[in-house]
Amino acid sequence: MAAARWVRSPGTWGRALLTLALAAAAALLCEQLRVPLAWTLGPLLATAIACSAGARLRVSPVLRNAGQWAIGTALGLHFTPLVLQQLPRLAPALLVGVLWALFMGALFYRVLLRSGAPDRATAFFAAAIGGASEMAVLAERHGGRVDRVAAAHSLRVLIVVVAVPWGLQAAGFHPLEARAGAAELPLPLLGLLCAATLAGALVARRLGSPNPWVLGALLVGLALVGSGLLPEAVLPHAMTNAAQLLIGVSLGTRFTPEFLHAAPRWLGTVAAGTLAMLAASAGFAWLLAWAAGLAPAAVLLGNSPGGMAEMCITAQVLQLGVPLVTAFHVVRYVAVLVLTGPLYRWEARRQALRSLPLAGR
Repeated sequence: MAAARWVRSPGTWGRALLTLALAAAAALLCEQLRVPLAWTLGPLLATAIACSAGARLRVSPVLRNAGQWAIGTALGLHFTPLVLQQLPRLAPALLVGVLWALFMGALFYRVLLRSGAPDRATAFFAAAIGGASEMAVLAERHGGRVDRVAAAHSLRVLIVVVAVPWGLQAAGFHPLEARAGAAELPLPLLGLLCAATLAGALVARRLGSPNPWVLGALLVGLALVGSGLLPEAVLPHAMTNAAQLLIGVSLGTRFTPEFLHAAPRWLGTVAAGTLAMLAASAGFAWLLAWAAGLAPAAVLLGNSPGGMAEMCITAQVLQLGVPLVTAFHVVRYVAVLVLTGPLYRWEARRQALRSLPLAGR
């Protein structure tokens, strides 16, 4: 329905072409300047700055979904039979990652409450380290401010996506998986893979799966490569670059002049809290990597307070343990999505019980 309304709106195609042209120019410039994650950061920053200045840039939701589908497909290709054999031993580390995400969310919730959050529901779902759209839906269901929740998640992901690649590059981390033996898929196999992963995404959407365009495509690609039906390979660079561009644009176009002027104290608290969570996550990642014998850079990407698609893109472009990062994010994404609603209801009941003695006085 949203896509249909978008197509019927006057002037949308012109704005879309302008948006994509600006994003492509920014990506090419960042590539020339050797900016890490150029095809995501260039479009993201260019469109965020332009939209914050008042430009009416937009892209169709269909293109955003296409970018997520391509990223999910690309991630699935990393799960070779050898990688799948190694995943079970990661279960303890993945569980610790989930607990860390819940712990960070709980602390951030307290910070937002003390910083003038309009209500507990808004603070709780804005602080959760989960998908922005899913947390906004849960906030609305429990009477929270959807605009504040969406703003918090958008700003948090923007900060993480900008800070982490530059931080890893400055720290001198080197690629963990050159994948020298992986070539681009030939066109017939690429066509079959695209058809299969698109079908998987559509089925996941039909079943009501959260983030179906990433998860549906990822699971189908994983099954095809992990079973040996497809050889170890990578998607064409043009396809992954286009996907990164669309992901960057879909995040950058969320920012508007109203976004920056609405509740500056709220946004300032979110920004400061995000930077604090990044610093804490770096220390946590180093300890977990040391204890589990894993690569610190991959563990940091897997446990940073960023979005699944954005952090997995970062891992793929920088070649920093894509299967490990993806496993961390998929497990965390599902766990946080399942647990956040019940945890909020438990928190609401706890606060209600605490207020009973006061009401009786």
